Amino acid sequence: MPSYSIGQAAGLLGVSSETVRRWADGGRLRMDRDGSGNRAIDGVSLAAFAKERAAGLHPVPEAVATSVRNSFAGIVTAVRVDDVAAQVEVQSGPHRLVSLVTRESVEELGIEVGVTVTARVKSTNVHIDVP
Repeated sequence: MPSYSIGQAAGLLGVSSETVRRWADGGRLRMDRDGSGNRAIDGVSLAAFAKERAAGLHPVPEAVATSVRNSFAGIVTAVRVDDVAAQVEVQSGPHRLVSLVTRESVEELGIEVGVTVTARVKSTNVHIDVP
């Protein structure tokens, strides 16, 4: 299962590292120590927190104006797989994206809840890239 450093979590949530530390110290975001003693957040917990935050349970900061509208770095919050197709939900800051891809793609890319991905949007299609 993937885990994230404070800086990585901050980038995915669109906040500063200090904000993530305050949330952890205040009990809003669960954080553990990894094998080296560094603070780390497991991917499933981070995905749940990102989803709650986007739903308004945790305040979302004002969006920054940008001309980039087709690439969204985020964290996978849900994966539903059937025989041929899969539905992948990605939380990117306040944006929730849903992509329909093949089951084979999900398996080959190792897409699961808590994994960092980039959703690229072209017209009505959303493509998922893994770093």
